[in-house]
Amino acid sequence: MAQEDFVKGLEGVLAAQSSICFIDGAAGRLTYRGIDIQDLAEHSTFEETAFFLLFGHLPKQAELDGFIAQLQAERGVPEEIYALMRGLPKTATPMEVLRTATSALSMYDVDGHDNSDAANVRKAVRLIAQMTTLTTAYDRIRRGLAPVEPDNSLTMAESFLYGLTGEKPHPSSSRVFDVCLILHADHELNASTFAARVIASTLSDVHAAATGAIGALAGSLHGGANQRVLEMLLEIGEEDKVDEYVLNLFANKKKIMGFGHRVYRTMDPRATVLRKFAKKLGEDIGNPKWYNMAERIETLAFEKKGLYPNVDFFSAPVFYTQKIPVDLFTPIFACSRISGWMAHTVEQLRDNRLIRPLAFYTGEEKLEYTPIADR
Repeated sequence: MAQEDFVKGLEGVLAAQSSICFIDGAAGRLTYRGIDIQDLAEHSTFEETAFFLLFGHLPKQAELDGFIAQLQAERGVPEEIYALMRGLPKTATPMEVLRTATSALSMYDVDGHDNSDAANVRKAVRLIAQMTTLTTAYDRIRRGLAPVEPDNSLTMAESFLYGLTGEKPHPSSSRVFDVCLILHADHELNASTFAARVIASTLSDVHAAATGAIGALAGSLHGGANQRVLEMLLEIGEEDKVDEYVLNLFANKKKIMGFGHRVYRTMDPRATVLRKFAKKLGEDIGNPKWYNMAERIETLAFEKKGLYPNVDFFSAPVFYTQKIPVDLFTPIFACSRISGWMAHTVEQLRDNRLIRPLAFYTGEEKLEYTPIADR
């Protein structure tokens, strides 16, 4: 293989065939199985979107009702998992706990080591349901509180917010949170999804694929961007300090958090959708401050540098407006993306070939072994 065949970071390299997600970076377009993300955000729900990703068609009402009932019935996790969480070091981050608990769930799953297609789909649905429970339960455990028993009458978005506080959320909060889950559900072969497909291709189990994906998502170049956006907003503090802060960043040639994307060369279509819902949320619950700051930053970034925000830029003020702890932002990403990870894992296994690329070797050649006494 010639050096000119090497592409650092696999950028632009076709690595899989998939019917799940399509991105047109130049046009700023994202579709799930052919439907534009804006249509799904406006008209769908996370449950319907998850069904669509996993099963490949929009459900009829009876199918959707059955899927929702299945998700609601599978939200609980074994008491042993809660005990595991309580025994972990106090210094553990929510993403570390989520990764560990997801791996541990495999040993309590009723389908065990059954890796048939039907069993893998059942485990996929179970993991989609359980991810929110794991995240909210650990947040309460670390605060010295008992996990909230899942309420099976709630949607996935409502269940997450309820699981943090034990109180039913404001309708506007649950709606915008549902939209966030839809927008983050899949994004083609991003690092965590590719990690899941690589693991699945070895014929490891579904839980291993999810665990590896969570590990990849935890990296600061992947899932942590919205947390850094919020840290920037908190550092600014007040609306009247935005201009000075942003202009100072530009003057010192420093990066502004939440702008730019590896794939999109124009506005991230998810950011376009979320901007509208973020504004409405702030108005509905009487706390528009964080959205107003974000909107002003967006204006300055485009006027001065021609920069476009990504989805993380507006998800940060949305989550913080709902008083969600900052270090839960990335686990929320996982609660959504688990649907995409599972869809890709099942797709990979149905037409599997071990993913085993080549490396361009740059080391020494034809060296002779030197005995240790002569070195």
